[in-house]
Amino acid sequence: MERKETGGRSLEIFHSPDKDGGSVTTFLDRTEQRQAEEALRQAQKLEALGQMTGGVAHDFNNLLTVIIGAAGLLRRAVGRDVRALQRIDMVTTAADRGARLIQQLLAFARRQPLDPTIVNLGTLMTEVLPMVRRAVGERVEVECVTSGGLWNTTIDATQFQTAVLNLAINGRDAMLDGGKLTIEVTNAVLDDAYAARHAEVEPGQYVMFAITDTGKGMDAATSMRALDPFFTTKPAGQGTGLGLPQVYGFVKQSGDI
Repeated sequence: MERKETGGRSLEIFHSPDKDGGSVTTFLDRTEQRQAEEALRQAQKLEALGQMTGGVAHDFNNLLTVIIGAAGLLRRAVGRDVRALQRIDMVTTAADRGARLIQQLLAFARRQPLDPTIVNLGTLMTEVLPMVRRAVGERVEVECVTSGGLWNTTIDATQFQTAVLNLAINGRDAMLDGGKLTIEVTNAVLDDAYAARHAEVEPGQYVMFAITDTGKGMDAATSMRALDPFFTTKPAGQGTGLGLPQVYGFVKQSGDI
């Protein structure tokens, strides 16, 4: 038996002699099996990261709450001491930034509080599109394709808007020379055959949200780590590496695929 990777397929090749002195070669396509195994390993890794991250984020959130509360009490105690007030402001600003990072980590760990309501994504996209266009800038063309007769869905509208902005900014950063960002919202029916190939999905009616860009894409190594908290390909100081993990956590916590 030999294994061979060719044309994006993973093959196992078996050679066996036949009764006429020749040989029989059998090709077994293991591509889907390998992809499923890799997807399972990735899901297990992200689950472990989520559990660890959620615990740490919760503890740090409690510490930051104490720091912010103490800074407020200290502000009242120092009165009009300008120098002391400036230093307290520095503490408060840093703690607030830390608290925002903690919320992003809790989103990845699927522990953020959600407020799901029945919404129409078509209507929601008309509200978020102006923010997307401002975020990506004039060099990126934004197209939103929304099908008519969209079904309503249950989702946290605020967190959905944040996720869309994170995805749009990620796409913008992949198109340094400009390009096109396409957003599609349409109804989708997932049948039993699809559900059989994706164990986490129940067959039924869904509303599909898809976002694509004309950027350079990710290499295999980057793709494997794209959802890891704090992983970023940007220069130091230009990204937290929490945008895509936050989107991933929100999607999983919302019960979507």
